[in-house]
Amino acid sequence: MAEIDLSAVFDALPVGCAVFTPDLRYVMVNCAYERLAGRSREQLIGRPFYEVFPGGPAGQGVAQVRASLERVVAERETDIMPLQRYDVEAADRPGVYQERYWSIRNAPLLGPDGAVTALLHRVEEVTSYIMQLRAARSGEAPSPEAQVEGVEAELFARTRELQEVNDRLHRARQDEHRAAAAMRDALRRQQQAVADTSHDLRGPLTGLQTRLQLALADPESDSRAILHAALDDAERLGDIVSDLLELARLEAGVPIRTGTVDLTRLVEDELAGREPGVALTARLESGVEVEGSAVRLARLLRNLVSNAERHAASRVEVLLAREGGQAVLRVVDDGPGIPPEEREAIFRRFYRRPDARAGEPEGTGLGLAIARQVAVAHRGTLAVADRPSGTCMVLRLPLCGS
Repeated sequence: MAEIDLSAVFDALPVGCAVFTPDLRYVMVNCAYERLAGRSREQLIGRPFYEVFPGGPAGQGVAQVRASLERVVAERETDIMPLQRYDVEAADRPGVYQERYWSIRNAPLLGPDGAVTALLHRVEEVTSYIMQLRAARSGEAPSPEAQVEGVEAELFARTRELQEVNDRLHRARQDEHRAAAAMRDALRRQQQAVADTSHDLRGPLTGLQTRLQLALADPESDSRAILHAALDDAERLGDIVSDLLELARLEAGVPIRTGTVDLTRLVEDELAGREPGVALTARLESGVEVEGSAVRLARLLRNLVSNAERHAASRVEVLLAREGGQAVLRVVDDGPGIPPEEREAIFRRFYRRPDARAGEPEGTGLGLAIARQVAVAHRGTLAVADRPSGTCMVLRLPLCGS
């Protein structure tokens, strides 16, 4: 069997076909498309589709065709359009547009990696059919005219209905894709959480098991020292489990008792009860009130201040003020700071930077994750602000009445 020239087959197709780049520039057209467009391929190749065919003064059909082509690129699936009016400028009369009607099918051409490398635009003109329907109106007999008008009206009504149904189907598919992506993301986060939890629980569990085995194997060992070490491991396990339960409650949105919280007084009380290893100063605006749980906000504050103290070189500063309908709390330390690429990672459960693990090996790595979730539960945000040196944690909460 002789080898088939696929480019010749494409050119001989009786239906008008064009190939676009993903940004909708002509790559190829066949002879039938040249006849329908009234332009040679030299006039088309390399030019944007909407520059060649802007759709007439009123832009008839432009929005629908553009939406179809963009859907094909985004969803990588064929899109069949209902009967579409798309006027074409006469090649020999610039500024003069001819009323044209088309049946259009757009399809993606996928590369080996599944990405859209080009689009196939297939068009069939049905203008003559529409014009014949209109020409029949000039007949003398009234009944055929009424019949033709009814057929034309029915045709366009059904076409519009089909377009609306098609749009709804595409929106439903997009919603389905978003829901599937969200489920995949949730599953990935759940799997990562399980892996992280297993890793961090394994350390104290192994230590506890080792100490107990040592006590059983060596009756002359210092049982008191072993029990103290085992107690430390058990307390660390308890801290991890408590923090995990708190995170689970926060992420599940379990209702909590809320009320008006004087954030200024809460910060003052929390700082007064601390014994910091570095200089700790505060500048607090008076009477800053928010709606929330005083217990959880106090824990958020403790986590932020403790984190700042661990990393500070010599001082920590706590600032509280009203800014544009929000209570803004800043906790600043003069430590080494956090690289920009890690400023979101530190809020992930069990994430600990190497300096944090070295400075406090017994930490759980859950404090900042809990602080972020408490902020979100109070309709607020918690983030790391840009700063030339050190670290500045910024908590923003809506003021009472905001």
